[in-house]
Amino acid sequence: MVQFKEKSKEFLNNRWLVFVASMWVQTCSGIGYLFGSLSPVIKKTMGYNQRQLAMLGVAKDLGDAIGFIGGSLCEVVPIWAVLAIGVVQNFVGYGLVWLIVSRILPASPLWVLCILIFVGTNGETYFNTGALVACVQNFPKNRGPVVGILKGFAGLSGAIMTQVYLMFNFPDETSLILTIAVGPTVVITAVMFLVKPVRGHRQVRESDNSSFLFVYGVCLVLAAYMLAFMLLQDLTNLSQIIVNALTVVLLFIILLPILVPIILVFTSEPKSPTEVSLLPEPQNQESSQPEPNEVIFSELEDEKNSEIDALPVVERQKRIVHLQAKLFQAAADGAVRVKKRRGPRRGEDFTLTQALLKADLWLIFISLVLASGSGLTVMDNLGQMSESLGYKNTHIFISMISIWNFLGRVGGGYFSEIIIRKYAYPRPVAMAVVQVMMAIALLFYAMGLPGAIYVLSVLMGLGYGAHWAIVPAAASELFGLKSFGALYNFLALSSPTGSLIFSGIIASGIYDSEARKQASIKHQSSEYMLGVRIGEEDPLTCYGVICYSLTCWILSGLCIVASILSSIVVYRTKRVYAQLYGNSRG
Repeated sequence: MVQFKEKSKEFLNNRWLVFVASMWVQTCSGIGYLFGSLSPVIKKTMGYNQRQLAMLGVAKDLGDAIGFIGGSLCEVVPIWAVLAIGVVQNFVGYGLVWLIVSRILPASPLWVLCILIFVGTNGETYFNTGALVACVQNFPKNRGPVVGILKGFAGLSGAIMTQVYLMFNFPDETSLILTIAVGPTVVITAVMFLVKPVRGHRQVRESDNSSFLFVYGVCLVLAAYMLAFMLLQDLTNLSQIIVNALTVVLLFIILLPILVPIILVFTSEPKSPTEVSLLPEPQNQESSQPEPNEVIFSELEDEKNSEIDALPVVERQKRIVHLQAKLFQAAADGAVRVKKRRGPRRGEDFTLTQALLKADLWLIFISLVLASGSGLTVMDNLGQMSESLGYKNTHIFISMISIWNFLGRVGGGYFSEIIIRKYAYPRPVAMAVVQVMMAIALLFYAMGLPGAIYVLSVLMGLGYGAHWAIVPAAASELFGLKSFGALYNFLALSSPTGSLIFSGIIASGIYDSEARKQASIKHQSSEYMLGVRIGEEDPLTCYGVICYSLTCWILSGLCIVASILSSIVVYRTKRVYAQLYGNSRG
């Protein structure tokens, strides 16, 4: 009984349990991706026109991007408190939207709905920030895979919540809004106390690589299953019983990663007395900062020579304890002197204010505005792009780009980790590569080549997703973990900033211009249209590659510029990454 209690306590403080709980949090963190499904319902029930609906979209984008408060709170309050704030915002914001749209509450002005959608969507920034901060602190030497997997689940969350909604078969279409208000509230409330820093650097095991491979396998199975599920729903008429059964299987796949902490804790061998002596004393698990004299054993391992590696495990651990004692004694005697500097160097802990003074941060931010903003522009306009080419089932491409977005995030974290582990090369080099890939995809569409919409969906989904696995990990490496939440939320402003310009001005302006040209030609060539007035309020639709070809040419050029900026960051940070990872190459 005593051993079971000890195992249970160890399980609740296992960093892999925190990671799995954070994955489940992230499955509720993509509320913004569901706006395309919510907007027709709101437009129909509230009687809005397209311009009014666009204002709601802007409120959604702003709520999805502004997360400075959550990032700052992670430094002073427990992670569960940050998640709790997000839960309240999500439930209140979208709960009131549902009450208004379903006519339970009196109709409200447009600005009220804008505020409510902003508040509700802003809750997901707290979910994202809390999960990322806890897991990056627990896996300081696996930041790429951890960020990639977590951001991947966030990217796929919209599709997951949609399938869960279809499982209940609500008769009222406004119930989707209620699902968004209640679903994340229930899930995150259930797991939020598990998401916390647990001094994960002391839980490093040789089996970690196998654990990551298992989680990656689950991600691949999940992506393949979701794609097959969506195609099956689109091409066949599934009964509600089959939809329910397939959704249950989907939820089972999402739960599978819990096997990792269960196996690690409950099937592991008892610790030897030497291993027990190396464990930290019980402390407040919410503390994310190590003690002044704390030595991270994973970093000591990097400094070992081959002679020490050849020693037995017990003897090697004794040597580490002895080295730690010598370091502590040297520090106490004043033999180790720390030079005081005016500010931190790259690779050390920065505050957001200090990081904003560095050119590297701005180079990364501008590169993200250009490339990630281009990706978001394509995602926002993909329905109209496929419609202009004559495809009727446009939602297939929207679902496809969401799944490849998920795979891009998972793959971006995995391959960028290989780059730094094997070659000690800067992680932003992966950014430069995917930005060139995005430029090629946009050129493919702009030139009107066969199957361009498929190439665009796959490559832009991969590229956009990869950014949000690579960039947070790189930011934590260059500017430290102290203010990681604030840094991440600053960088998150880049996508909506780019999309606001590229989609709201460039893409929409070119589309409307081409649509007017086509409408004018029809008006002049058809006698029965002579009495039709072509005005601003007339619904205009553009057909053909010409609708977005110029936009894609422009976005392709911007992605090339972004790649150049990322290459500059690579050049400037080569020495930093060599110092961080050069001694771990093998």
